[in-house]
Amino acid sequence: MPKEKIIAQGAEAKIILSNNFIIKHRISKAYRIKELDKKIIKQRTKSEAKLLEKASKIINAPKPFFIPNTDFSKIKMPFIDGKKLSDNLDNFPLKKQKEICREIGNSIAKLHNSEIIHGDLTTSNMILKENKLYLIDFGLGYIGRKDEDKAVDLHVLKEALEARHFTNWEKLWEKVEKGYSKENKNSKKTLERLKAVEKRGRYKH
Repeated sequence: MPKEKIIAQGAEAKIILSNNFIIKHRISKAYRIKELDKKIIKQRTKSEAKLLEKASKIINAPKPFFIPNTDFSKIKMPFIDGKKLSDNLDNFPLKKQKEICREIGNSIAKLHNSEIIHGDLTTSNMILKENKLYLIDFGLGYIGRKDEDKAVDLHVLKEALEARHFTNWEKLWEKVEKGYSKENKNSKKTLERLKAVEKRGRYKH
């Protein structure tokens, strides 16, 4: 078995499994000026690493560190060898699904309390390992202080539940909201803003 293997590849990065570690390697874009490309990759890699570092002190998230190299295009972090929720959430009994979704709400609230916006809250970026929920992939994340930022973050998750886990999505979302409200004192404002975000979405269709 090779020591390194690519386990995922998207437009922005390759995800490499190496000796029980994950290496996220941001990909160069041929259409960008070389110097600008290096600068953008370095900025985004540093930004993601900082967010992960901060998040890992608040919730279950892989704690990163840079790989010494010339262009700072890589982040190394522990491999969370668990069940990806996008593939496994529906297989659990409904009671367990609800417990997990309450924990999802808790974790998001803790991030939002620290003004961390994940940016891609789907069950593809959530892993369950030994009954612990982990959030991964903060590549689209940023620091956001506004209720709007937090509401949009939640909106992404709500749409993901409806699309991917449609059988029980309303019951699951109710538990997300309960978990979120328990941990976030300003949850009422954010959830009100979420309703406004949803209305805007409906008017666009």
